Amino acid sequence: MFVLGIDPGLTRCGFGLVEGSFQGVESFRAVRAGTIETDHTTPVESRLGQLLVEIRSLLEETRPDAVVVERVFYQRNAKTAIPVAQASGVAVALADSLGIVVRQFTAQEVKLAVTGYGAASKLQVQGMVARLCHLVEIPQPADAADALGLAITYFMVARSEHKYPAVTSI
Repeated sequence: MFVLGIDPGLTRCGFGLVEGSFQGVESFRAVRAGTIETDHTTPVESRLGQLLVEIRSLLEETRPDAVVVERVFYQRNAKTAIPVAQASGVAVALADSLGIVVRQFTAQEVKLAVTGYGAASKLQVQGMVARLCHLVEIPQPADAADALGLAITYFMVARSEHKYPAVTSI
């Protein structure tokens, strides 16, 4: 199974494709990771359009079974929160319109799933991403490593949901 993680951003949007399973041993393979970058001097509408085109191309090329986008949970600065939320909306809507399963997790949920500690540092998460994917070094830039962490979170959460299905009636 292939899961594409997306760490949304208007200037730099990280992506990471992970192959794994939600059954059996924790073994993940980072297939591809990188960033989509837009010029901060270009109008926001054009930058969102560029993200749309590039994410669509990435989805068509990688054909993931699921897409995970970081949920904008809290930002101290509304000036940065709004563009992140816009980029997130592009990714979520695009994946859903292509019939791909979409999940969203907060940074804290990623920290908990990847490291077992919800208050882990960014560097600890990135280190565990490298370890879980059997990589020699932490993927660069950080946005790509964060996107791989989002994809890994999908597998960890799906594994728990599969192992302990919710009781729907008593």
